[in-house]
Amino acid sequence: MPADLAVIGLGPYGLPLAQAAVAAGISTLGYRTGPEAGSLSPAELRRMLSGGFRTAAGPAELGRVRTAVICAPTTAGPDGGLDLSQVEAAARTLSTHLRPHTTVILESPVPPGTTEEFLRPLLEEGSGLRAGRDFHLACSPTRVDPGNRDFTPENTPKVIGGLTPACTESAAAFYSRLTDKVVRARGPREAETVQLLETNYRHVNIALVNEMAVLCHDLGVDLWDVIRCAETKPFGFQAFRPGPGVGGHAVPGDLSRAGRSLRMVELARQVNDQMPRYVVQRAAALLNEHGKSARGARILLLGVTYKPDLADQQATPAQEVAVRLMELGASVSYHDPHIPSWSVLDRPVPRADSLYEAAADADLTILLQQHRTYDLQGLSVKAQLLLDTRGATPTGAAHRL
Repeated sequence: MPADLAVIGLGPYGLPLAQAAVAAGISTLGYRTGPEAGSLSPAELRRMLSGGFRTAAGPAELGRVRTAVICAPTTAGPDGGLDLSQVEAAARTLSTHLRPHTTVILESPVPPGTTEEFLRPLLEEGSGLRAGRDFHLACSPTRVDPGNRDFTPENTPKVIGGLTPACTESAAAFYSRLTDKVVRARGPREAETVQLLETNYRHVNIALVNEMAVLCHDLGVDLWDVIRCAETKPFGFQAFRPGPGVGGHAVPGDLSRAGRSLRMVELARQVNDQMPRYVVQRAAALLNEHGKSARGARILLLGVTYKPDLADQQATPAQEVAVRLMELGASVSYHDPHIPSWSVLDRPVPRADSLYEAAADADLTILLQQHRTYDLQGLSVKAQLLLDTRGATPTGAAHRL
């Protein structure tokens, strides 16, 4: 049975789109592009299936939809740029089944110029059709904040940049069924660069507070209190908070396809990449202050996901923190209500079943992620030493980053 929409890529970008489309009453077909990092709770899966969602039996079904949205994951490549191999594979698969009048939209995070210079030739070569004449082509950067209950696809504006005005309007007609507001960009390059700006904005501002955290610790200043006071300013300031590193699926980018680089973004990446090492340095110093060595110390890591209350481990700094602690000779265990098993360097890390007993037994407990289920007041009482990298514990109850 033909579907109105094909979501190509059922990872962190495709699944939220598919959920929103099903909720809006759009018959939706899902097509996997690889071993994608996306998950649904059993209740969410039941709702989607009851709403008519189904996965494609084969690529031929992609030729029977009105709109195809490419949501294939893009990750950092060896050179620091984005790896577009899954986008390429999705485009080649779609192109051999593409029919006239179909609207093709790219949602994957990509460098500026990708829609016109990379995606368009692949689609035209494989289909024999002409973008902007035989089929519509547009870019609409993904705006997904996993776990955010305040901002959903319905109330998050969608930016759209089409190859032609008609392409933009065709994509806008589709997204207007999902969201309250559609924002038209001048073209695909502008839409792609929106994603670049939004991602870099996050990384640069996190880098600023991460660097402030190191400085404030050296000065004996409570940065968390500084942020609390600063965010009362009603203009010109948005609060970001430090942490053990920056995880997630959005990779800070540059203008590499245009032969340009962004020095501020590169510096921010360097600052953020140093945070796991800094956390380990602070951990070793804390142990030393209490007459213990990192070698042989029992260290419990709390929360190993990149975001609170989610099972997503994409680029979580917990991995590097664990590796560096193990290199110092520490005995590392973990607790996370969302992660039943965890491996580091292909070795399973022991999981603490009884949180309070494990915290009491550990020489040092490090809070890496603040899940709602954690009773931080109780943990601060039970733990021998508690290093809080999220500023989540009550003042004076733990050593803060």
